[in-house]
Amino acid sequence: MTFKSKLMGAVAATAVLAGAQGAMAQEITVGYFLEWPMPFQYAKETGMYEAAMDGTTINWVSFDTGTAMSAAMASGDVQISVSQGVPPFVVATSAGQDIQIVDVAVSYSENDNCVVASALEIDKNSAGELAGKKVAVPLGTAAHYGFLSQMNHFGVDLASLDIVDMAPAEGAAALAQGAVDMACGWGGALRRMKESGNILLTGAEKQALGILVFDATTAPANFIAEDGALLSQFLAVTAEANAMWNSGEHTAEMLPVIAKDAGMDEAATAETLAGFVFPSVEEQLSEAWLGGTAQTFMKGVADVFVASGSIDGALDSYAGTVNTGPLSAIQ
Repeated sequence: MTFKSKLMGAVAATAVLAGAQGAMAQEITVGYFLEWPMPFQYAKETGMYEAAMDGTTINWVSFDTGTAMSAAMASGDVQISVSQGVPPFVVATSAGQDIQIVDVAVSYSENDNCVVASALEIDKNSAGELAGKKVAVPLGTAAHYGFLSQMNHFGVDLASLDIVDMAPAEGAAALAQGAVDMACGWGGALRRMKESGNILLTGAEKQALGILVFDATTAPANFIAEDGALLSQFLAVTAEANAMWNSGEHTAEMLPVIAKDAGMDEAATAETLAGFVFPSVEEQLSEAWLGGTAQTFMKGVADVFVASGSIDGALDSYAGTVNTGPLSAIQ
C-alpha cells in the first residue's frame, strides 16, 4: 500500500468517525501566508481538500504575520491557521489564548533571518557595532525570536537599539530606502532584504546555537474539540500533498500551481522550497517534534520573551498547547 492510499484511507476513516459524531462544520476559514510556498497550496488549488472534506466549504484568507492569525482565531473568524510561527503562537498562549498546535507545518532555518544594510559593512565578527542602530522587526513572530536570540549571542544590548515593529514586507522596503539599518523577516520579503544587505548567521549557524525555526498548523481548542474529525481530514490531505512533494515525482505539476497561489515566480518558489523540510506524520508524532521536543522548545522561546520584556509571563509548561489527537487519527 502506498503512502497516498494510506492517507486517503485515513480520510475515509475520519469521515466515518465524523458521521458517528454528528454533522461537521459546513464552512470553515483557513489562514495562510502569501510568498510562503508550501505543498498544501497544490491541494488548495486542485480541490483536494473539498474532495476529502465532503460538503465543507473552505474559505482561504491570507495574513502578513502569525500575530494576526492569533487575533483572527481569537475572534472566531479563522478556524485553522497553516504555518503559524511558533513565537506568535507562544505569545498568544502565554497570554491565555486557548489555541493548540495540531501538526508541524514546515521546518526551516534559511528562510527566516535578519539582514544588515550593506553600507554598514557589519558581519558576525563586528556585530557589536549594531548598538545604536534602528531595526525593523515583526514583533511576536519567529523573526522576532531569532532576532532576540542573535542579539543575545552577539552581546548586543537591546536597550541600545531603536526597534520598530514592521511586517517583513515593510521592513524590506525600509531597508532598501535606508530608513532602517537592519530588518528581520522571512520568505519573499527576506529575499528582497538580501538585495540591500547581508545576514549575520547562516541557518546552520543558528541551529548550532539552538535557534530552531519551524511553523505549525494551529486551531482554537474549542474547534478541535467540536470538529476534530474534520480537522483530521484536513491534516490528512496536507500530509498527502507533503508526501507528493517530498517524493520528488510531482515537482513539474505542483511547482507552477504552488507558485501562482503564493504570488511568486517559479524560480523564487523553487528556491524557497529548497530550504523547507516537511516532516512526515510519523516524524511529527515522534519525540523529536510533537512527542516532547516542541513543547520544551516553546518553553525556551517563552522564557526568552519574558527576559526581553516582550511578554509579561510564561506558562509553567506548554504541553497543554499541543494536541496530537487529530494527527494521530490519520495514522
